[in-house]
Amino acid sequence: MDISAIWIVLGVLAVLAIFLISIYNGLVGLRNRCRQAFGDIDVQLKQRHDLIPNLVETVKGYAGHEKGTLEAVIKARNSAISAQGTPGQAAAEGALTGAIGRLIALSEAYPDLKANTNFQQLQSELSDTENKIAASRRFFNNTVSEYNSSRESFPAVLFAASFGFHPETFFNLDDAERKATAAPPSVKF
Repeated sequence: MDISAIWIVLGVLAVLAIFLISIYNGLVGLRNRCRQAFGDIDVQLKQRHDLIPNLVETVKGYAGHEKGTLEAVIKARNSAISAQGTPGQAAAEGALTGAIGRLIALSEAYPDLKANTNFQQLQSELSDTENKIAASRRFFNNTVSEYNSSRESFPAVLFAASFGFHPETFFNLDDAERKATAAPPSVKF
């Protein structure tokens, strides 16, 4: 075999190796962005989970006989804390959002609770946290979309599965959470 042919074959192999390395590194970067984005959601969810016991205790002082609602919130919180995987966690967080909504709705029936500064502060913090969760979820879903698109695009699709890159799951609203956020809040004067 001619020496120039060997150099051509080595050159082609080097270009192919660089190409595969670039695909692999790009997918690693996107997968890590997905993990980091999910970590951001986790931080916000933990903050929400930490606010809930204080909110329940405040409500309990004014509406202690609403035991079923209070227990449902605590049960939903505990389920959300122990949920595993993106779909399971999304479903548990959706149930928690619905339970919190019912707890907050109690304030309408108890004017003293609604006027309580501690309750107002907790409600404000919870609202702020919910907004941060929504923003983190949008960022995560955008990152997952980018990763999945790159993973499924040619030529990465030829190598992604063999390199161990599997599709990521979106952090979507469940049906209960969609219904809770679809209806606008009522304002009464």
